[in-house]
Amino acid sequence: MKSNVRKEKNLLRVGILGCGVICQAAHLISASKASNVTLEAICDVSQELRDKMAAIYEPRKVYDEYEKMLEDPEIDAVIIGNGDQFHVPCSKQAIRAGKHVLIEKPLGVSIEAAKELQELIEETDLVVQIGNMKRFDGGLQYAKEFVEQKIGEVTTFKGWYCDSMGRYQITDNVMPVLYSSDEMKKPEGDPKRMKEKYYLLGHASHLFDTARFFMGDIISVQAQFVNKDEMYSWLIACEFSNGTIGNLNLVVSIAQDWHEGVEILGTEGTVYAKTFNPWEMRSSVVECCERKTSNITTPFVADGDFYRRQLEGFADTILNHAPQKGATAKDGIEAIKAIVATYQSVHSGGTKVYIKDVTGEM
Repeated sequence: MKSNVRKEKNLLRVGILGCGVICQAAHLISASKASNVTLEAICDVSQELRDKMAAIYEPRKVYDEYEKMLEDPEIDAVIIGNGDQFHVPCSKQAIRAGKHVLIEKPLGVSIEAAKELQELIEETDLVVQIGNMKRFDGGLQYAKEFVEQKIGEVTTFKGWYCDSMGRYQITDNVMPVLYSSDEMKKPEGDPKRMKEKYYLLGHASHLFDTARFFMGDIISVQAQFVNKDEMYSWLIACEFSNGTIGNLNLVVSIAQDWHEGVEILGTEGTVYAKTFNPWEMRSSVVECCERKTSNITTPFVADGDFYRRQLEGFADTILNHAPQKGATAKDGIEAIKAIVATYQSVHSGGTKVYIKDVTGEM
């Protein structure tokens, strides 16, 4: 299937599925601010949320049924921002309707279902991007260039994602007012109640994608897990296809500020990056040390609106055929594999699990 994008002053016409928390906090605002996007439509089963978001963001159209929005020929692409369990089936519907898709992370909860989506995508010329917005962090992009050009052979990768006990105090201060509704469509079984799986899907999807952004494919994981007094902690040893060894740490939550970042050790240099709570809209502070000069360079990147930058990159790929900088469906599948492998490693006594052998779902 071929896309049929009509350039309207070089703007991508977007429809957003879901008016819940992530769309209110990120995608609706991004679609309103992005330089190459126009908010064509929003869609939600909740009239209460539809009315509130329509009043704030003034889309051209409002839909109560996803199928109706997909039939709209004036919509070029959809942003899927509903529950994790809905991502793959809703993406399949969009692809079959000829729409480009930006899917909130994680891509899904089932490896097999995600592979089916990938097969469907390959039959089209449509752009599908996963919402791992940290790939659009200017500090991390600078660090990636340093790794590719100056760090030499990488021996060790360390990555950490430590949610903070003060997270919601911070987000309440900086996010817009968030609305809820009893009419919202929710996945069956209350998956948020199963916190071990829920935190892995929500947070490890960032941790693994950032690791792959720098180092490429992960070939195995070996994980340990501790839960004490509702503090969830994972240590994950991993091997990369380029020969690098790695250690990833995920904790929810710590008695400290949000603590996220990477350290990359190479034969000709070192990278250290400190990443902030994304809702602070601050680019990572990065130090890149080059062995031969003994110089440490630190970029200044004023634009820390990763969600808007991600949407603009998505639109640029569609409108101007620019290289896709965001995570692809393959990247999304590899993240799901790593998450499932971590869960399987923990529940098999910490055995090493090879990514190529992983099947199943969270």
